[in-house]
Amino acid sequence: MKLRSISVCNKALLKNQSLHGTSPVTTFGPKACMLQNPHAVMHIQDPASQRLTWNKPPKSVLVIKKIQDASLLQPFKELCVFLTEKNMIVYVERKVLADPVIQADESFAAVIQRFCTFREDLDDISNRVDFIICLGGDGTLLYASSLFQKTVPPVMSFHLGSLGFLTPFNFDTYQSQVTQIIEGNAAIILRSRLRVVKERLGSKSISKVTNNMASGVSLVNMTLGFLVQQVLNEVVVDRGPFSYLSNVDLFLDGHLITTVQGDGVIVSTPTGSTAYAVAAGASMIHPNVPAIMITPICPHSLSFRPIVVPAGVELKIMLSRDSRNTAWVSFDGRKRQEICHGDNITITTSCFPVPSICFQDPVNDWFESLAQCLHWNVRKKQNYLSSKEDVF
Repeated sequence: MKLRSISVCNKALLKNQSLHGTSPVTTFGPKACMLQNPHAVMHIQDPASQRLTWNKPPKSVLVIKKIQDASLLQPFKELCVFLTEKNMIVYVERKVLADPVIQADESFAAVIQRFCTFREDLDDISNRVDFIICLGGDGTLLYASSLFQKTVPPVMSFHLGSLGFLTPFNFDTYQSQVTQIIEGNAAIILRSRLRVVKERLGSKSISKVTNNMASGVSLVNMTLGFLVQQVLNEVVVDRGPFSYLSNVDLFLDGHLITTVQGDGVIVSTPTGSTAYAVAAGASMIHPNVPAIMITPICPHSLSFRPIVVPAGVELKIMLSRDSRNTAWVSFDGRKRQEICHGDNITITTSCFPVPSICFQDPVNDWFESLAQCLHWNVRKKQNYLSSKEDVF
């Protein structure tokens, strides 16, 4: 009976694993289980199992080129000609085609006529593009992310910039690599983004902020304007042009956890942990880890170390009541604006990650970038001991 019971249990376990793959177990003992959360934004899976597939063959592609870089003109032309020969619908920004060098190329004029053009912040192409190809550095991927404030098509990034931490592909063999993507044969990594909501209160309401904060009264009705932004790397709050320390309050799920006194604070995704955050002393987090990194910028405290919080929490940043000056905020280094008393910034993990196409797989690509771009753990090796006598 015992052997049979064990066999039945093993079959049930195998059945559970086949149904749920590598997902963590959500039952504990005979009766306890994890309460299902309908508001969950992501789940954990084996990075090696993340593969790109197409419901239908892709027909359109967005090509993003770094502006004002003459070295990218020839790769851009070669790629566009190749894509048109593949009968792909090519989308390109108007400002890219406005380059005088491109306009003066008569042999390229026939290809340009087949392009579909758009303008940033004016034309919505979210439902027209099947995948994206970036030519340039890491900034091109950040720019591509900013163009899609909801779901993002798969992104293939070629290393044609200065650093290239997020751009694993070399352009030398672009034809075979792009063909593989069109056929749906590639690994993929989901880079989580931050959903940032900046609310600004009117000047008439600022006098009421202190009392309402103390009583817990909602300020939504007093809000005169707000900005919603999807951020791939980080949200940076700093002291701006002022000489005084920045004083901003940091809330986590409605609870005040600390006041940042220093040059500012960085709230970053795992992808952004290897950008500004690591330069400020933070740890490096693999993009598959569901987390948010909070890193102070030059804090006036020896004990304020960077911390990692779960991806499901809600962070809120507000200017402290006794702050001597305002602060400034930027989103992936763009759209920098001032934060006044009464304004607040709410940060949560976005439901719309950036599916970044891998050269090999999520793990190997990340460690290769650490080694090649940041020279992680590079040092001269210790000499081998040829005999025991060498110990002394």
